Amino acid sequence: MNKKILIGLLVLVLIVVVAIVSVKVLNGEDKKEENNASINEINTVKNERSKDNEVENETDEDEETSDNKNVLVVYFSAQSHTKAVAEKIADNLDADIFELVPEDEYTEEDLDYNADNARVSREHDDESLRDIKLRKTKVDNWDDYDTVLIGYPIWWGEASWVVNNFIKENDFTGKTVIPFCTSASSSLGESGELLEEMADSGDWKEGHRFSSSASDSDIKSWTDTLK
Repeated sequence: MNKKILIGLLVLVLIVVVAIVSVKVLNGEDKKEENNASINEINTVKNERSKDNEVENETDEDEETSDNKNVLVVYFSAQSHTKAVAEKIADNLDADIFELVPEDEYTEEDLDYNADNARVSREHDDESLRDIKLRKTKVDNWDDYDTVLIGYPIWWGEASWVVNNFIKENDFTGKTVIPFCTSASSSLGESGELLEEMADSGDWKEGHRFSSSASDSDIKSWTDTLK
């Protein structure tokens, strides 16, 4: 065979081999790029879903926080009975709580309902003595609350007059107001209606009476009806 022809054939074979190798390399790179593109698309979708979930969770948390803030339990407690009920109510409703504290707090002797000279007895007999000044009557973020529960002990068939200045000094417009009381034997009576007249604002609902030693289950049974 002619030497030139042999060299020509070898060159031709080499070109073919190089071409085949080049095609395989290009195909491999194309597939690699396709795989990388697919991975990137998957990661992008995952990231978008993750962001959507984060936004949704934040929205849910905001709504939950907002819900928790719109209920307030306000109470005066003379001998801790109303305090115990109020705290349990606030717990059950995940509500904020605000205690009414007289500037001149009641002592045990002041609360001797059977003694004519005891402070509560004198206040009962003389209405001019019932203007009880409170340490604080204004609630922070009052406008944020849609529902206000007001608790008090029953004194001689009516709400303890310690709550009166709180009722008089706040505007209940646009709020649902629910009274509750504690007593050894007295009923709620007209205490809620009298406070409603005093407030002259708000949507007042029927209240509830608890015994001085109300059980957690009794309190929960009532608060469940408010949810």
